[in-house]
Amino acid sequence: MIVPSTPILSLFKAPTLYAADASAAGAAAGAKKEAPSGVGLYLRYALGGALCCSITHAAVVPVDVVKTRLQLFPGKYKGMIDGFKRIPAEEGAMTLLTGLGPTAVGYAAQGAFKFGFYEAFKAMFINMVGWNTAVDYRTSIFLASSAMAETIADLALCPMEATRIRMVSDPTFAKGLADGVGKIVANEGVVALYKGLPPILLKQVPYTMAKFVVFERAVEAIYKTLNKDKNSYTKAQQVSVSLGGGLISGAVAAVISHPADTILTKVNKVKTDGGVMDALKIVVKETPFSALWLGLGARILMVAGLTCLQFGIYDSVKVMFGIPPAQPMTKK
Repeated sequence: MIVPSTPILSLFKAPTLYAADASAAGAAAGAKKEAPSGVGLYLRYALGGALCCSITHAAVVPVDVVKTRLQLFPGKYKGMIDGFKRIPAEEGAMTLLTGLGPTAVGYAAQGAFKFGFYEAFKAMFINMVGWNTAVDYRTSIFLASSAMAETIADLALCPMEATRIRMVSDPTFAKGLADGVGKIVANEGVVALYKGLPPILLKQVPYTMAKFVVFERAVEAIYKTLNKDKNSYTKAQQVSVSLGGGLISGAVAAVISHPADTILTKVNKVKTDGGVMDALKIVVKETPFSALWLGLGARILMVAGLTCLQFGIYDSVKVMFGIPPAQPMTKK
């Protein structure tokens, strides 16, 4: 067991090699100020996470509406294309934007906590064991950091996701985010906003663990294949590597988390007096294994593209603040 001998806050200080790269990035950009550090550094990470998650999830709301309908009403639509044709024709084109408010707000909060705490926990583990040891155990560090960060982030996301699913399943349910949250609380109590927390954790934690670890290792593999020092590339080229890593990680994460995504969608539609676990038991009992994979193709396309753009936006924000884009961890 490793017992830190330094104050707890010092564990979250940016690791030496990352800090050096950040200073170099600032100097290369002609920056007059030093690279961000301390709380300011993690607030910038959080801002980047909020922007990348909110923008990308809001952009794919129409796809998510159709996917959710396929999961909620199996047999009603022949597939994604049929859903995109019939939903606007039968309910109006604006139906495809149902839940935009909860999506934008919920994923902004989730993204801020997820990316901000991921970077903080990663720095904490690196500082606890030392850089070279951290390189040897980097996959474990990525997994632990992402799992811890996502658990915190889901507490912010869950109420928004519950409201979104209600609005998508019944477009007449609420006029907007505030109205939807108010109705759920008034009719079913505050606990109803967190009815989907167990399945959302089952979906999001494995998804985020796969997303970050595959991304980190994909970026590492891309630079290894290119066989040139990372710093020999422009910042735009480095962000392009992040886009490629995001595309790969998104596809893998979508497959891993899809069954839980289907269960979450159904749980938030179930009305029961027994609470979260009763709703979960009902859904698991009534949902055949094959139904858990409905909409997988659409979700792979959506999540792969979404994750690709997320890491592209996130690393672009980092560059704007003088922080280097994603980089492989290598020994000194």
